[in-house]
Amino acid sequence: MPKRVDHTQRRAHITDALVRVAAREGLHAVTMRGVAAEAGMSLNLVQYYFATKARLLHAALERLEQQSHQRWEARLDALPSAPSAQEFIEAFLAEALPTDAESRAFHLVWISYAVLAMTDPELAAQPFVEGPDRLERQLTDVLRRARRDGALGPRRDAATEAARLLSLSHGLGTSVLVGQRTADAARDVLRAHLDQLFEEAPRDGVQQDAPG
Repeated sequence: MPKRVDHTQRRAHITDALVRVAAREGLHAVTMRGVAAEAGMSLNLVQYYFATKARLLHAALERLEQQSHQRWEARLDALPSAPSAQEFIEAFLAEALPTDAESRAFHLVWISYAVLAMTDPELAAQPFVEGPDRLERQLTDVLRRARRDGALGPRRDAATEAARLLSLSHGLGTSVLVGQRTADAARDVLRAHLDQLFEEAPRDGVQQDAPG
């Protein structure tokens, strides 16, 4: 009886191989042949699952985003049963910093993809901004609930603050990647900004739902 092939697992194996190559050599140096060698597969097999490099790169981003969400859920599980809005958002933003090998690979690949997409029409055609847009909507929802429950000042606009927080965390993440500051220093900057954002309102514990 022929062995059944788990195509989902095989696709994940290929995208994980791409991430390893990109983290080691840079996304600009990634080739389909190099990914095939890293995955221990033939080039034809890799091309069977991903007809173009652009599709493979986009699949790798989706895989990295899924893994990032899993790490975020683990951070959430480690919080107290009724975290304050500030604690909840701080944990949310902590995942946006490259603090270990996995999160570093995520940020390195995503930033590199964004840079390449600026001059590559095929990469630019892929909807790679869906992830950041979704995160911004989720953070906006959390901030709106925090304002409604009195944990955030009533004059704060949730959408504006969400965009500001994500822009700050992304910039700090890049500064960590290039060695400008340590991950601990970046977390301190985020924490200081959150202290300022929430100082207008009481810090009563507010139970929030996880972004989903």
